[in-house]
Amino acid sequence: MSRIIDGNKMNIVGDNVRKYRIMQKMSQQKLSDKLELMGVYVCRGSVSRIEDKSRTVTDIELYALAKVLNVNIDDLIEK
Repeated sequence: MSRIIDGNKMNIVGDNVRKYRIMQKMSQQKLSDKLELMGVYVCRGSVSRIEDKSRTVTDIELYALAKVLNVNIDDLIEK
């Protein structure tokens, strides 16, 4: 089973992760650090790849991203 959405985009949350991260004046490294405190290990480079949609996002990562960014999961889903 393929995990690729349209051949180029590996996730549908990248734009919103970037938007909410920037709104909170949080660096990619700070986001990575906060995720690590939750036990979800996503390095700064992986945050960048999530935001440019070249990396998939697991359900656990999606949950943690929403918690760290203080938004609902639905807010991260591209509309």
